[in-house]
Formats: sequence, structure tokens, C-alpha cells
Amino acid sequence: MPAASPHANLRGIGWMVAAMAAFAIEDVCVKLAARTLPVGQVLMLFGLGGMLLFAACPRGSGAPLFDAAVRAPAMRVRAVFEFIGRLFYVLAISLTPLSAATAILQATPVLVVLGASLWFGERVGWRRWLAIVAGLLGVLVVLRPAAGDFSALSMLTVVGMIGFAGRDLASRAVPATLGTRHLGFFGFLTVTVAGAACALWDGRAPVWPTASAAAALAGGVAIGVAAYACLMKAMRTGDIATVTPFRYTRLLFGLGLGVAVFGERLDGPMLAGCAIIVGAGLMIAWEGRRRGLTAPHAPSGSRP
Repeated sequence: MPAASPHANLRGIGWMVAAMAAFAIEDVCVKLAARTLPVGQVLMLFGLGGMLLFAACPRGSGAPLFDAAVRAPAMRVRAVFEFIGRLFYVLAISLTPLSAATAILQATPVLVVLGASLWFGERVGWRRWLAIVAGLLGVLVVLRPAAGDFSALSMLTVVGMIGFAGRDLASRAVPATLGTRHLGFFGFLTVTVAGAACALWDGRAPVWPTASAAAALAGGVAIGVAAYACLMKAMRTGDIATVTPFRYTRLLFGLGLGVAVFGERLDGPMLAGCAIIVGAGLMIAWEGRRRGLTAPHAPSGSRP
């Protein structure tokens, strides 16, 4: 694939940062709702709400919602990874601190950039790989696994992270006739299925939501739909290797909300790790812009 233009990369970065801020708020809403509701029920209600909102979006000039292209192999692969990512990550933020789950999730860019190199042929130079590794080391500084901060429950986030990386890569390969409306609707349909599977496995009876739980769910659905739309825009704009590392900004939003809403503590090593992660993301953005200025590029908007 030809390199995207600097303008396309900047637009992709903007969509990604907006998506990460919205996803962090969505995480707070889901964690609050899961305090009183079974996780399976939270996922089903969340998925149904998202489906309704995306179905109500204007069709515009795009394909109908149930176009034949939604049965493409890439959409099936995407559904499998969406199922894994959503189910395991919601379990993680329900059972572990939000700041810890958010930090572990920052390993996603490593997998996505590797996948972009293997399956989409995007060129990833040594500087960007160095920055990616530095970002991952920053995550390790935050988590301090040698100090015993990891638990078996942390693996829930690891599995969820693998699911999200696969979903994002598959989103890049779906037919160009399918827009954000299609990806959002069928993505939230998969969330609903994941919730039903979790409810069957858990065996807990549904609980009537309290006013606060209902408000958290409604807020989570609204912000989740916005986050999803921004993420799909990000993954289909600019180079994956340039845009994806800005997932690191989710760590800043997640840590801030963890402190403000749940009273989680931040210490020196955690703040140092955050600084490393942000620095790595800025280095990757600079390298992507440098390449765009020194090499021929495709016209803006030429990427699917």
C-alpha cells in the first residue's frame, strides 16, 4: 500500500485521540453499571442500545444496512475478534482496577503494527519500532510485574487486548462499501451475542437496573457509539503504523478517570511510565510526518 499523506495521518491521529477519550468514559460507565448488574446483562443491554443507535443513523449514499457485503470473510473475522475483545475486557474492568486494565491495554499497538506489516505490507522502520518498544516498556514501568502487581485476573485484559487488535486489523480489510454505520451496528450485535454467552455461562438471573445503573448504561451506550465511530474513522484514515500508537492516550484518560471517579492512586513509577508512553507516541507521529514530507505519497482520502 502507498503511504498516506501527512494530512490524512493527522486526521487519523485526531480521530484516534477522540476515540480513546470516549472509550475511557465508556469504561467508567460500564464499571459503574457492573457494580449492581451481572456482566452478561450489562453487555446485552449495552450491545442492544448501540445497535439501535447505529441503525437509526442516516444511510446517506452508502449501502443498505444488510448489504451482501456484510457477509464478507473480513466481517466474519472481525466479529470473532470483537466477541473476544469486548467480553474479556468488560470482565477485566469489572473485576480489576480501571487504571491497571487501561495500562495493560496499551500493548495493543504492538500487535496492530506487527499485523499491519505482515498482512497489509505497511513499512515500519526501525525508529517507529524503537518507539513502539519504548511505549511497551513504559507500560511495564506502570505495571511493575516484578513487584507482584499482576494477578490471574490481569490475563482477562491481555485476552481482550488481542481481540481488539484483531478487530482493528480486520476493520481495515472489510469491503469499502461498508461504512462506520455497518461496522458499528454489527460490532454491537456481536457485543449482544457476547453478553448472552456470558449470561448463559454465569447463570445469574437478570436484575432490574437501579436509576444510577440505568443512567450509567445509557451514558455508556451514547459515548460508546461515538467512540466506536471515531475509532473506525481512525483505522481507515492514514497509515496504521502512524495512527495506532495514539491508543496510548487512552492510558492518560483512563488513569485520570480512575483517580477522579474510583479513588485509585497514582505514584512516581506510574507517572514515569505514562511519560515514556506519551513520548513514544509523539516520536512515532514525528517519524510518520517526516516520511510523508520526504517521500511520494498518495492523495488525501485515497485509503479505504
